[in-house]
Amino acid sequence: MSEQSVKESRGSYLADAAKELVAAASEKTFDAAAFFEKFELLADIPDVIGRLRNLFLTLAVSGQLVPQFPSEGDSSESLSHARDERKKLVSSGSIKRRAIASVEDTEAPFAIPASWRWARLVDVGHELGQKTPSDVFTYIDVGGIDSFPGRVSDRVEILEASEAPSRARKVVKRGTVIYSTVRPYLLNVAIVERDYVPEPIASTAFGILHPFSVALSKYLFYWLRSPAFTDYVEAGMKGMAYPAINDEKFYAGLIPLPPLAEQKRIVAKVDELMGLCDRLEALEAERKDRHASLSRAALARFAASPTPANLQFLFHKSFDVEPKELRRSILTLAVQGKLTTRSTKDEPVARKHLREAKDETLHPIPDEWVWTFWEDVLSDKKTGFKRGPFGSSLRKSDFVASGYKVYEQYCPINDDCSFERYYITQDKFESMKGFAVQAGDFLVSCSGVTLGRITQVPAIFTPGIINQALLRVRIAPSILDSLYFKMLFRSPFFQERIFANSTGSAIPNVKGVKELKAMAIPVPPLAEQKRIVAKVEELMALVDQLEQQLANSRTLGQQLLEAVVDHLTNATGQTEAV
Repeated sequence: MSEQSVKESRGSYLADAAKELVAAASEKTFDAAAFFEKFELLADIPDVIGRLRNLFLTLAVSGQLVPQFPSEGDSSESLSHARDERKKLVSSGSIKRRAIASVEDTEAPFAIPASWRWARLVDVGHELGQKTPSDVFTYIDVGGIDSFPGRVSDRVEILEASEAPSRARKVVKRGTVIYSTVRPYLLNVAIVERDYVPEPIASTAFGILHPFSVALSKYLFYWLRSPAFTDYVEAGMKGMAYPAINDEKFYAGLIPLPPLAEQKRIVAKVDELMGLCDRLEALEAERKDRHASLSRAALARFAASPTPANLQFLFHKSFDVEPKELRRSILTLAVQGKLTTRSTKDEPVARKHLREAKDETLHPIPDEWVWTFWEDVLSDKKTGFKRGPFGSSLRKSDFVASGYKVYEQYCPINDDCSFERYYITQDKFESMKGFAVQAGDFLVSCSGVTLGRITQVPAIFTPGIINQALLRVRIAPSILDSLYFKMLFRSPFFQERIFANSTGSAIPNVKGVKELKAMAIPVPPLAEQKRIVAKVEELMALVDQLEQQLANSRTLGQQLLEAVVDHLTNATGQTEAV
């Protein structure tokens, strides 16, 4: 099949899957089974359900979720009635006067149907005034809002007037939409859905929007939660610790206003789709719990018998085993002697040259292995460990444009010794030869969050010295294979001990060479070390495949989500004659 045919086939598949995924957008039917079956393809996308919710809201407030009917007219007359309502309330002293600026065409953030009108929040709703509590009252604070799904919780307090916080001032009643103008990106938005006894008073942290007859409370609620309105308030926030928008900015915000009858259809459809998202969320939580249990069982099976077949078993779609965890498991099994078998042909470990490390916290190892001290596997006890120069030994003023290279943390952090930035003269190098590197040296990062990263100086390298943030390690090749040592060093067992031998919490640093030399390490026969490395490389290659599969799955899911958007955008919201 040609590449073009493959692309066309894939595009057709995505389009078909998208049509099934958006069956819920049909005015007449919802094929839940088809949606749930195809949703598996989206499940690996981070926050996919949250993104679906935002998608549905975006379509709803742009006129693309339900059809428009010419018989319902447009919103112009309703907005005129709303202005009359406001004038009456202002005249009666029920609400204060607010400036109402007309909406310019250039302000509209996106296109809306011809029957809709752009308005400002002040056009469609109003405040209910403020009062200082004089009797017992129900206090609605920001902490009393369940931001998801967006309702006033049972955590509201009933307070005496003497207990009233200074922020308890804004009057609300049933049908009022309240919007937290402090940290508005948290979407603490809710509708006051019942009559409270005693009377409810809300915090001044809320923008209050009681709808005129032109708008439904639930439509206002969905608009205030939409990505478009969130973008608006985030652009207008002020303050660092408690970013907020003021009431003037809130009421000046735009709102796309459909005819009232269409608002009812939009609300009904969004309610339906949000219910679908709730069901998907519950199913996804069940799926994750089930997969987590299966994953633990599969990992235990692999740990008991770490064969390629059992590793492949972890690739099953029913498991949610992250590649990072698999790599950790493989390295842990490797240093416990569980990846390879023993051989009578292996030359035994030269125990007479190694002191035995005894520590009850050390994990069991095969009889043919030995626990010894890091110091005992160094090529030389004096020069095998070398911490970089401190204090005034090496200053930036010593650096020149070219010469002998200064090896930095970048090298072990990125497992790359080719990085070059600073150089010293030959005279400076000669005076610091004790810090020089040579082929085969291991360079270890000694401080910061990258503590414990390691790399090996290659056969072809630039002569130079280590800087103060590095530790140079030289291992006796007759005891430890260099690849085995690097693998051991990167294992969870060794990394945990490196950090245990560090000081500082915010910026950890190795305690010192003495403590590192006393660390225990497991030493297998040299021949087995090579078999362990080969097995780890084999298994890691399989994990790389798994990681690519996961990446492909997430890419497919992302493409499918985009196809859903495209299908919804082009297939809904068409004007229909009655």
